[in-house]
Formats: sequence, structure tokens, C-alpha cells
Amino acid sequence: MPLGVAAGIYIAEYAKDNQATRLIRIAIINLAGIPSVVYGLFGLGLFVLFLKFGTSILAASLTLSIMTLPVIISTTEEALRSVPNSFRVVSTSLGATRWQTIWKVILPQGLPGIITGVILGLERAAGETAPILFTGATFFLPELPKSIMDSTMALPYHIFVISTQVPGMPIKIQYGTVLVLLIFVLGMNIVATIIRSRARSKRQW
Repeated sequence: MPLGVAAGIYIAEYAKDNQATRLIRIAIINLAGIPSVVYGLFGLGLFVLFLKFGTSILAASLTLSIMTLPVIISTTEEALRSVPNSFRVVSTSLGATRWQTIWKVILPQGLPGIITGVILGLERAAGETAPILFTGATFFLPELPKSIMDSTMALPYHIFVISTQVPGMPIKIQYGTVLVLLIFVLGMNIVATIIRSRARSKRQW
């Protein structure tokens, strides 16, 4: 999240509007639309095999971070660009530096859109199966992981296995596991909505 927001700030507020910047924007949009299984294979090749992290929490989290990064960058950029330019002009005319203008004026006004992008990225990561299937998830562990280099259980992969690979699994267990994931995602949505509503109520435009 910090890297995505920082990249969005740089592209929106610091980068010059030239061909290179436009190509970077197009690349970010295209990366946001790549299927998650491609990210899973990328994580398998880079983190699991090349960097030799193995099937671990570290490899899975890095893969999910790369997958959610384009969404956070693009939504942060759009949120900051939606802030009227008059805010920047007035802040600069009062003697504020560019960074002070961004930190004290632009970011608070663009916060609802940034929060939306962050939550969308987190929700996508929470519900994905393919990336963690290749990099860090396992169906069952007798105990909790002790380090980031251990494998871990994950709800999306667990749901996939008990629904398709385990014969005779009671249907109530399948639906119960799905319900837990839905409640988790719904809870994130509710929290995001509350934060976004409070931020919008303080917005001055």
C-alpha cells in the first residue's frame, strides 16, 4: 500500500506529461487487467524458484503485493487528479512548498478515492486462489506457521479443495467456510464505506 500510494502521488503530482509517462500509465492499466493465474506463475518463477523462497508466506505475500499494486497506483492517481487545481494554486500562493501542498491539502481531499483503491486491492488479494496456490498455500497444516518462510493455510484455496478434491465433504462445512470468507470481505467493505463517508464529509469541494 505505501509503495502504491507513493507511486500514484509521483505520477499525478511530479511526473511530467510526456510520452514516457503516458506509456507508464498504459502499462499500469494493462497490469491491473492481467489474470491472477499469470501473477501466480510469475511469483512461482521469481520468488519460489529463482530467489529460492520456496512455497512460503513471503513468496505468496510478495506475489499478491505485485498483483494489487497496479490497482492502488491507478486509483490513487485518479483520486489526486480529481482534486480541483485551485487547491494547489491557493496553497502555493500562500507560500507552501509542493510537498506541503500535497501532504496538507491534496492528500486529505483525495483520501476517499485512495481508500477505495486500497480496499479494492486488498479484497482482490483476499479472494484470489491462483497466486497463492503456486506460491504459498497448503490445504492443511497441523499447527500455525512459525516464520514467513513456512507455508500457510488460506481460505480461498481451502474452499477450492474441499469443494472439488475431497469426496464426501459435508455441504454444511463447504458453505460455512464460504460464509467466513464472505463475512470477512463484507466487513472490509463496511469499514471502507465508513472511512470513506467520514472523509467525504470533511471534503471541501
